[in-house]
Amino acid sequence: MSQLSTTFQAEFAPPPEPARGRSYGLAAAAHLLLFVALGLATRWSTQPTVVTAEAELWSAIPQQAAPKLVEPEPAPEPEPVKPEPPKPAPRPAPEHEVQQRDAEIALKKQKEEDKKKALEKEKAEKLRKEKLEKEKKLKEQKLKEEKERDKKKAEDKKKAEAEQRKKAEAQAKADAARAEAIRKENLKRMAGLAGATGGENSTGTALKSSGPSATYAGRLVGRIKPNITFPGDVPGNPRAEVEVRASSNGTILSRRLLQSSGNAAWDDAVLKAIDKTRTLPLDTDGRVPSVIVLGFRPLD
Repeated sequence: MSQLSTTFQAEFAPPPEPARGRSYGLAAAAHLLLFVALGLATRWSTQPTVVTAEAELWSAIPQQAAPKLVEPEPAPEPEPVKPEPPKPAPRPAPEHEVQQRDAEIALKKQKEEDKKKALEKEKAEKLRKEKLEKEKKLKEQKLKEEKERDKKKAEDKKKAEAEQRKKAEAQAKADAARAEAIRKENLKRMAGLAGATGGENSTGTALKSSGPSATYAGRLVGRIKPNITFPGDVPGNPRAEVEVRASSNGTILSRRLLQSSGNAAWDDAVLKAIDKTRTLPLDTDGRVPSVIVLGFRPLD
C-alpha cells in the first residue's frame, strides 16, 4: 500500500524546477556584495577627519534626519502547487430519481397552468362584473330618462289642461258678456216696442212700418208708362223687370234691366221711358224708396 502511495505521489507530483542551484548561487553572491558595500560605507564614516576650521551653522528651518537604511528581508520561496485531483465523472441518476424529477417538473408545470387559468378566470369574472355594472348603470340612466320624460309629459299635459281651462273660462266669460248684451238689447227693444204701431200679425221689429205703400208701385208704373213709345204689338204680353235707384227727393239716379222680356225693342222702350220720367213721385209717407223693382207689360 505504501509503495502504491509513493508511486501515486511521484506520478502526480509537479516536475522539479530546472537550474535551482544556479538561482541559489546568484542570490548568495548578491547578498555578499551587499554586505561588502555596507561595510565600506560604515568604515568611511568612521575614519578620523582633520578639522582645519570650526564653524557653527544654524538652520532657519528645523530639519529631521532621514531614517536608517533597513535591509529588505529575503522573499520567501514559493511553495510548490499541488495539482487538484480530477473530479470523478457524474454517475447517471437512478430510474426512480428521473421519474421523480419528471413528476416534479410536470407538477410545477401543472401548477403554473392552473395559476394561469385562475388568473384568466379572475380576469373574465372581473370583465363580467364590469359589464354587469355598466349594463346596470345604463338601465338606471334609461329609467331616469324615462321618468324625466314622463314627468315632462305630465307637466306639459297639466299646462295644456290649464291653458285649455283658461281658454274655456275666457270663452265662457265672452259668451256670458255676449248673452248679457243680447239680453240688454232685447230688454231695450222690448221697451221700445211698447209704442210700436204694427198690427197683431206683424213680424217686423221697427216701431213703425217703412217702405212703399201697397199702391205706390202702381202709381210709379202709371207715371212711367205714358212715356213709353213703342210702335206695334208684342205677342204674348211679356214682362220686362227693371231696378230703379232714386234719391230721397225722388230723382232717378240709375236704372238696370233685371229680367228681359224677350223682346229687345220693348226692353229698350221701357228703359228710355224711365230716363224720360227723371223724377219719381213721393209715397204717402212723403218718402221715396232708394231701390225699387218695377215690371212693365205692353198690354197692361
